[in-house]
Amino acid sequence: MSWQDRLHAIQTNKAFETFIMIIIMASALLVGVKTYAVPSSVMTVVSVLDVFITIVFVTEISIRFVACHPRRHFFRDPWNIFDTLIVTISLIPIENSDTALVARLVRVFRVLRMISFVPELRILLTSLLKALPRLGYVMALMFIIFYIYGAFGSLIFNQVNPVLWGDIAVAMLTLFRVMTFEDWTDVMYETMEVYPWSWLFYLSFIFLTAFAFLNMVIGIVVNVLEEEHRAADETMTNEQLYEEIQSLKSLIQVSNSRQ
Repeated sequence: MSWQDRLHAIQTNKAFETFIMIIIMASALLVGVKTYAVPSSVMTVVSVLDVFITIVFVTEISIRFVACHPRRHFFRDPWNIFDTLIVTISLIPIENSDTALVARLVRVFRVLRMISFVPELRILLTSLLKALPRLGYVMALMFIIFYIYGAFGSLIFNQVNPVLWGDIAVAMLTLFRVMTFEDWTDVMYETMEVYPWSWLFYLSFIFLTAFAFLNMVIGIVVNVLEEEHRAADETMTNEQLYEEIQSLKSLIQVSNSRQ
């Protein structure tokens, strides 16, 4: 078995993946510890652990790079690029450096590496990103509804409460509050004291936005998520087939060498 096959076996080992996830979570905890006023002895331990975590990350990304076949395909995966970038910037010294703030901020983002290790999280994020183009048309239509209702509310309810309906921008912000059901009845009852029919304004807006458009958004995301799950299942099948072929090649090589 070649070194590349051995490193690939280490990379795909469940114990190795679990260890790396524990290290990622420990990295996130260390960032949280640094936000507290702790004794200098504790900060020394934290600094040593941070160096250890950085070494583990560099080793892990190196194993993944060497195990990739062919290696030029390693950076075709956006997640590999993301992990490599995070690990590389983590090598920037924190103390006595002009880029110390950037280095600290990057260490906060190291917890995002959990996404690249947990397939379910990776599928969720990929689904959200792929759903954005489809959601654009729904958001555009929702903005039109907000604009129409905001203009109407600003013109009619401006004298009732200028703070909430003073101009169209503020009115649209008030409508967002209504859509999220944040004390929206207080806003409605206030305008109903002057315009008793204004409940129709609020109810029609809520039915259009909170019930209709938000359900459209959920439907689009769920549809894309199902597509990503099917694609992930197909990819997993191909990877399993590749591993079986590699195992057969190894057995054949061992058999030939014995003969």
